[in-house]
Amino acid sequence: MDTSPAAPSDTPSVTPSVTSPAARPGAPSAAPPAARPVASSVAPAAVTPLPPIISVDDHTVEPSTVWQDRLPKKFLDAGPRVVRAPLKEMTFLGGRFKPVMGEPGDDGPIGDWWVYEDLHRPLTRLDTAVGFSRDEIKLEVITYEQMRPGSYDVPARLADMDVNHVQSALCFPTFPRFCGQTFTEAADRELGLLCVRAYNDWTVEEWCGPDARGRLIPLTLVPLWDAELAAAEVRRNAARGVRAVAFSEIPPHLGLPSVHTDHWDPFLAACDETGTVVAMHIGSSSRMPSTSADAPPAVGSTITFANCCFSMVDWLMSGKFERFPNLKVMYAEGQIGWIPYILERADVVWEENRGWGGVADKVHRPPSELFADHVYGCFFDDAFGLRNLDSVGVGNVLYETDYPHSDSTWPRSREVGEAQMGHLSPDVVERIVRGNAIELLGLTEDGLWSPR
Repeated sequence: MDTSPAAPSDTPSVTPSVTSPAARPGAPSAAPPAARPVASSVAPAAVTPLPPIISVDDHTVEPSTVWQDRLPKKFLDAGPRVVRAPLKEMTFLGGRFKPVMGEPGDDGPIGDWWVYEDLHRPLTRLDTAVGFSRDEIKLEVITYEQMRPGSYDVPARLADMDVNHVQSALCFPTFPRFCGQTFTEAADRELGLLCVRAYNDWTVEEWCGPDARGRLIPLTLVPLWDAELAAAEVRRNAARGVRAVAFSEIPPHLGLPSVHTDHWDPFLAACDETGTVVAMHIGSSSRMPSTSADAPPAVGSTITFANCCFSMVDWLMSGKFERFPNLKVMYAEGQIGWIPYILERADVVWEENRGWGGVADKVHRPPSELFADHVYGCFFDDAFGLRNLDSVGVGNVLYETDYPHSDSTWPRSREVGEAQMGHLSPDVVERIVRGNAIELLGLTEDGLWSPR
């Protein structure tokens, strides 16, 4: 889940070398004693074995050198960098994350903080929680040495994917936030654009580079403040084989135009022409669903899907899928159990309320048909959704593990999936766990990413 609706994430001035977990104080073990239980919807005796997983929603914690290695010298002091500093205070209420960095010598737990312009954002245990028991996962600042190396190191990530029966993975960012809000909110647009491009270059050339052996799939960012620049960045990355770009679930929450305007058309046209899927993660509007300013995090955690629900209705009623017939969108970590009723209700509204609903001139097909052709729901733990798969659509579902976040099913994603998909035929399981992702992301038949 996104714990940084209003700010980004941090790292130490030098990325630590990878050592075995046992050699690092406080480091997690490979198999936590209190692993996530398999859902109660137990599979029948003849369980359908899960094929190697292609996860469409994992995360990378960026090494501290990503921007310092790539930005022009004049921007290094203002650009993203990491310091180690104490925590003064930190709250997470009403869907808002508010950390305050202390000064050197202050009391308080020490963590690694990203510093960018006037922004200070710590790395937290919720950013990278795998390997810890549920009772150990708290909202606290951490350092790189206190996280699992697979969070930031490619060989270690591949090893953790092997443990979890995962072949390939698409990874969302941490410090830039889920669609690059960090750079959109920055004061210096020139520096922000350079930061977006630097992240994309690192993602394609290093994170998904030769050491990844095709198993890590690039997801790039765009400068959200300029739709023409965003279109150019989509095309720049598509030319090197990238087929996924991050976007906000609800742009107006970021102070940007909605999808009901023509503002985003240059960006959407580029995605349509290049076959680039628009990937929206929960929290990519910098606002997690909540009910009040004092609601505990458990409230928002229960309704994390809500923004996906609102966003999907926006898209279905926007007319964009008819204007851009090849456009595809996906909702990372939104789960799927809520989708059937929303489609049912949207069809009723489209049919019965077109006269005054504001969509008669731009939405000419039932929303459920548009969904079937253009939208993908992503899940990692949704037994109810799988029991109602026919009402969602086998071809509209993708699987994920959410490594290394606190909600991740690692290292038991295979067991969770087999328990929840045991009633499905092998060909359906194959489509959910890898086939749909291969088609959507332009992977090889073997499920690997290949750069151009």
